[in-house]
Amino acid sequence: MAIQDLRQNYTPEPIDPEDLSADPFDQFTAWFDDAQQAGILEPNAFTLATASADGTPNARTLLLKGIDDAKPAAAEPGSGGDKAPDRGFVFYTNYASAKGEELAANPRACMNFYWDTLSRCVRVHGSVTKVDAEETAAYFKTRPRESQLGAWCSEQSSVIDGREDLMLKFFQLTEEYPDETPIPVPPTWGGYRVVPTSFEFWQGQPSRLHDRLRYLPDGGAWKIERLSP
Repeated sequence: MAIQDLRQNYTPEPIDPEDLSADPFDQFTAWFDDAQQAGILEPNAFTLATASADGTPNARTLLLKGIDDAKPAAAEPGSGGDKAPDRGFVFYTNYASAKGEELAANPRACMNFYWDTLSRCVRVHGSVTKVDAEETAAYFKTRPRESQLGAWCSEQSSVIDGREDLMLKFFQLTEEYPDETPIPVPPTWGGYRVVPTSFEFWQGQPSRLHDRLRYLPDGGAWKIERLSP
């Protein structure tokens, strides 16, 4: 079949803005739960788009590892307490990778989640900050031991001579950290948090008249607006 003849007719129920949560994090969590229940293999997979300092775009597929979906408690008036932490979406990678260099030069990104069996997509634009060392270390401990070693042996995005060199380094690390020996976090590895400046929820509809609902900050809340498909 020719590429131009590949088509999918979307038939789910349309989005009623009245049914959406006032908080986009809550709405994302509801749709994410639906994606898990639908049996999607990796519902936390997303495309991360970044750009270099000169505006050259780049994109790749990653796995979401955390959502700060809990609303921060309001500080008491006049308490002088610290600012409430920003809520966002967390992923982990090599800071020296291509994406790490791009985020250092231009700390903004777009995340795109696509759940095909539900005909749904969520797009998140936001600013990007590094996760602190304590949070990174706590997550690193939860990773399978092989993945911890992999973070050490891969100088992500760098050119290598062949897979044999990569596997040799991996086996050398297994000897350096035998059995249950704790594996430290690599100095160039850690987390990023995308702090949203906008959310868009897309639901496929017949005749390509898709539903697109966008959340934008509005004071201390969010406003919802419908976009033309």
